[in-house]
Amino acid sequence: MKNRQVWLSSRPNGIPQPTDFALREAEVPRISDGEFLVRNIFLSADPAMRGWIADKSTYWPRIEVGDTMRAFAVGEVIETRSHGYAAGDKVMGIFGWQDYAAAKPQQVMRKVLEEDLPLSLSLGVLGLNGLTAYFGLLDVCRPKAGETVVVSTAAGGVGSAVGQIAKIKGCRTIGFAGGAEKVRQCIEEFGYDSAVDYKSTADLDEALARLCPNGVDAFFDNTSGAIHDAVVRQINVGARIAICGTASYASWDPWNEGPRPERHLLVKRAIMQGFLTTDFAPRYEEAVVALAGWIRSGKLRYREDVQDGIEAAPASIAMLYAGENRGKLVIKL
Repeated sequence: MKNRQVWLSSRPNGIPQPTDFALREAEVPRISDGEFLVRNIFLSADPAMRGWIADKSTYWPRIEVGDTMRAFAVGEVIETRSHGYAAGDKVMGIFGWQDYAAAKPQQVMRKVLEEDLPLSLSLGVLGLNGLTAYFGLLDVCRPKAGETVVVSTAAGGVGSAVGQIAKIKGCRTIGFAGGAEKVRQCIEEFGYDSAVDYKSTADLDEALARLCPNGVDAFFDNTSGAIHDAVVRQINVGARIAICGTASYASWDPWNEGPRPERHLLVKRAIMQGFLTTDFAPRYEEAVVALAGWIRSGKLRYREDVQDGIEAAPASIAMLYAGENRGKLVIKL
């Protein structure tokens, strides 16, 4: 057996393109004491991967040229020398864009126990996307029934879950999405009360003021940029803003500058907080139990865009930033 790997072949300054990666074959790794061998079944493509490649200021060590691409994946344990993991266990964690990974327990995000639900969901609505939505909305934005919640990239893997959880909690939801089809998804599939196509809307402030005549109580921001600036101008006293991502900027070298939010935050006594899903690691199972329950009851819907074969991985990050995916993007091995 060979272990196919996608590795970083050149350093992009901006959105990684397919030509920044290459495919190689290596030997299937041998495991040491405390490790186990995972055969990956699905690989994940996530917007955060751009930052892992390009930014020195990111929260994990930067991926270097020559490295196998760091990525979340889900697979099956096929050999083990670790007491906590047995052959046949399904696990999700940082296993990389490759067929096989010699993994340590600290690389595992969680064991997958939901046998009645598709395994790929552990990379999406039951994985990083769903956990991010759950904790970012409920712990950072802290919505109350009757409040207005605004979400950017509202049709994406995280944003679609945020909007639906906010509706479950009794909130009014407004989404920003790119293109008429994604606006349709927001309203018809994910239950948003209204949605704005930021690509065809000349005046975001006017659109938001019209849809939120009583202001914005909570804002889940995946983009930064012009959408962020427009929403901050509409926040209410005591508003909560969760900073989840900055997808509207391809690079932070040089540093991006723009309107200053401080006066809005001061006058409205609002809170703006960044967060990482890993901040909530001890509570992952709490979130998965809730998310899986909502899926089974039909309260939480999801979309997946499944690409076939490891050869699809190099183009996947650029697909995300171009908005070409139609749901959570995963690669099936």
